[in-house]
Amino acid sequence: MNDQPLDILICSTPVHGHVTPLLAVSRALVERGHRVHFLTGERYLQRAAATGASVLRLPAEADYDDTDMDAAFPGRVGLTGPAGIRYDMTEIFLRPARSQLVAMEAAIQGLGIDVVLAESLFLGAALLASRPRDARPALLNLGIVPLGVKSRDTAPFGLGVPPRPGAVGRLRNAALTTVAEKVVFAPVQRAALRVGLEAGTGLGGFVLDWPSLADGVVQFTVPEFEYPRPDVTLPLHFVGPVSRTRPSDTPLPAWWSDLDDGRPVVHVTQGTVANTDFGDLLLPTIRALADDDVWVVASTGGRAVTGLREALPTNARVATYLPYDQLLPRTSAYVTNGGYGGIHYAMEHGVPVVVAGTTEDKTEVSARVAWSGVGVRLTTNRPTDAAVARAVRTVLRDPAYAANSARIGRAIRTSPGLDGLERAVVETARRHDRRRASATTLP
Repeated sequence: MNDQPLDILICSTPVHGHVTPLLAVSRALVERGHRVHFLTGERYLQRAAATGASVLRLPAEADYDDTDMDAAFPGRVGLTGPAGIRYDMTEIFLRPARSQLVAMEAAIQGLGIDVVLAESLFLGAALLASRPRDARPALLNLGIVPLGVKSRDTAPFGLGVPPRPGAVGRLRNAALTTVAEKVVFAPVQRAALRVGLEAGTGLGGFVLDWPSLADGVVQFTVPEFEYPRPDVTLPLHFVGPVSRTRPSDTPLPAWWSDLDDGRPVVHVTQGTVANTDFGDLLLPTIRALADDDVWVVASTGGRAVTGLREALPTNARVATYLPYDQLLPRTSAYVTNGGYGGIHYAMEHGVPVVVAGTTEDKTEVSARVAWSGVGVRLTTNRPTDAAVARAVRTVLRDPAYAANSARIGRAIRTSPGLDGLERAVVETARRHDRRRASATTLP
């Protein structure tokens, strides 16, 4: 394949937290001379086109409005942990898989795609991965959520259980894997098998482990924030977060200079999607620290702040958005519901974390926060004021949390990022071409 540009298909579910990191991928690959085609929902087509990619819209049955996921999928309200993951996997991510595959196949055949890049929960890729390698293009999983590739040294993805070393740990992991696949996530697997049968591809294994069937994984973190898997032979490319803090054009709020008095800054956010109810985390944090000698700085991820301002204590400030390039260097603690990208922003600046997410992939993100020593894990979506206060005071008083965050931050700042991603894409395409060529010459 030499140095010829590739035709690359990027696939993302139409959800903000999934699309956003892939926009950075698309822009980088276009700038490096590749022909990029971006397949996602209608709401994100304009943003994808702005990266220089050609855009492909998902079929209507695979598209939805993610501005209020609870309204779009009311059955998920109140579900957390494995029950929440079961629902989300089946209704949000698995149900559209056949239509996603149809759209992928049309692009592959019509555009001569060399490499397919699919984020972990674009499950049409699980169906594509189940085909023989010589019957499909090269396929890479983009790890925008914690790595879920099965290993004897890790518990199964979705339970939020950190590793335990040695033979005892491996026995525990094997038992948990059996329970997860045969009991906890058995309804998801049965649904996935039906979808694979209907799609004519079958299903090559446990649906949550589909990246094991790809040609490799490009994981958007560093090894220091991921469980070791020495037994895994699948190529794992740790490139670090591809969306790093950079100069922001978000204007500073009028109250910004208030933070110059030397008090520690505690930043709290519920991200841009799971922020319909500020009572989950923003208000508990604001109330919990109302009498502490700190600033509590909240961002609402674009939600209106009018009603929130009326209840603020004197040491709290709020804005819809904040410039992270200026906020995080002066932040002493980061309180979050567990967005993968936001956690990496904090670690990039050596900020210790308090994490309270238990839905979607956030159970696994939270487990890694505790395992790596960068912060305190609250095993609930809606912690009490007292629990938040204890956790924040803990990470502020114990320097080990900030030291661990800074250690991983150094690894993030020296990770290859988008250059490493492109190398992985090109190398995978070359390797796949050689395999296909050898397969066609065999008698």
